[in-house]
Amino acid sequence: MKNNILRVLRRFVVVAPVAAALLGLAGYPAMAQDQGANLPPLTSTTIPPNNPLQVAILRWYPANQTTTFGVGSEPVGMAFDGANIWVANFVSDNVTKLRASDGATLGTFTVGTSPTGVAFDGANIWVANNVSNNVTKLRASDGFTLGTFPVGAAPEDVAFDGANIWVANNSTNNVTKLRASDGTNLGTFTVGTQPYGVAFDGANIWVTNEISNNVTKLRASDGSNLGTFAVGGFPQALAFDGANIWVANEGSNSVTKLKASNGTTLGTFTVGSNPFGLAFDGVNIWVANDGSNNVTKLKASSGLVLGTFSAGTGPTGVAFDGANIWVANVGSNTVSKL
Repeated sequence: MKNNILRVLRRFVVVAPVAAALLGLAGYPAMAQDQGANLPPLTSTTIPPNNPLQVAILRWYPANQTTTFGVGSEPVGMAFDGANIWVANFVSDNVTKLRASDGATLGTFTVGTSPTGVAFDGANIWVANNVSNNVTKLRASDGFTLGTFPVGAAPEDVAFDGANIWVANNSTNNVTKLRASDGTNLGTFTVGTQPYGVAFDGANIWVTNEISNNVTKLRASDGSNLGTFAVGGFPQALAFDGANIWVANEGSNSVTKLKASNGTTLGTFTVGSNPFGLAFDGVNIWVANDGSNNVTKLKASSGLVLGTFSAGTGPTGVAFDGANIWVANVGSNTVSKL
């Protein structure tokens, strides 16, 4: 895939000036050098204000083209496996696999009771089953069930740390660490009250605690508690942007940005009503606002609001597929592709 991307970019370097002229894009001037005494001097070429390389992923203009696809009943969590979107359907007790390129349904696979969180480990999909107190491991290529493993009570969310799966157990105030290769239980670690969201920052696991209004940082290698940090009310999902942890505060209509290295609060930013899910697209943070039926786009560097976009009813889960944002709409049994 890397070689294919490089070939696309090389072609783009050749055609960019022509494309810019044809499209009439405005931006800053790039002055060309005179190519010889017998040739007329070249004039300036305009370069679009947005990154022109976005044409390589067909996202070179800012149009908001929202498409909606039907899934199971009350979709909540989502994950991207490199080619497909997996959606946990809470009431249907299954997950839907959608092809990311066009939203085609590739399969629906039964899991445990009331699935919520979803994670991809590089080869398999892991699903937290809230009512059956276990997680299901599915082979991503075909949805075949590879195992079901017990965890704590009311598991909500799952995250992969490169070798292990971490599960937030909402009713037992702890997280379970499972070896991804075979599901072996490697330990249970106490966090705050009613843990919900889980995220990995490259070295540590972060967990939101709904009732404690804080997040816990655990060292992934051994589960040691590295700190507890206050955030907003009723925190839900988390996202890591490469340097910072973002937390959706459902009870205070905001997101909190924490420095991952030490938990320092870098800012709190107002979004829509009842923010629930988060995703990072490489530059921006996207927030699903369950109570206002939309998603907010924030610049990760500053927290500046870049836009608010309509979704379905009750947007909860969010995922990024490398080009588009996907949103699970729990109230309309659909997912939106932005």
